[in-house]
Amino acid sequence: QVQLVESGGGLVQPGGSLRLSCAASGFTFRWYAMSWYRQAPGKERELAARISSAGSSTIYADSVKGRFTISRDNAKNTVSLQMNSLKPEDTAVYYCSANRGGAEYWGQGTQVTVSS
Repeated sequence: QVQLVESGGGLVQPGGSLRLSCAASGFTFRWYAMSWYRQAPGKERELAARISSAGSSTIYADSVKGRFTISRDNAKNTVSLQMNSLKPEDTAVYYCSANRGGAEYWGQGTQVTVSS
């Protein structure tokens, strides 16, 4: 069955870094665009970053541009999100998502807390 398993979340001080990873299985990973979404308490889920199926193009939310980098390894079926210069407003549950046309899959999420 389809699985997206996120890891790497945790508590970090403002200005610090974290690297999130998502391991995919159960579908043809290289055919799917991959995204990281996040949802802060009391707010709607929002797109943080997306990478195309081949990894040739990326998009970022304005709020994370220049601080976050999304990457993927189609040989290992993984997608990562490197997060630098973290701010308290980056605190959220981060979700990995796969999308291809009408097919969409989601992971269970990993908590990122930025606090001193």
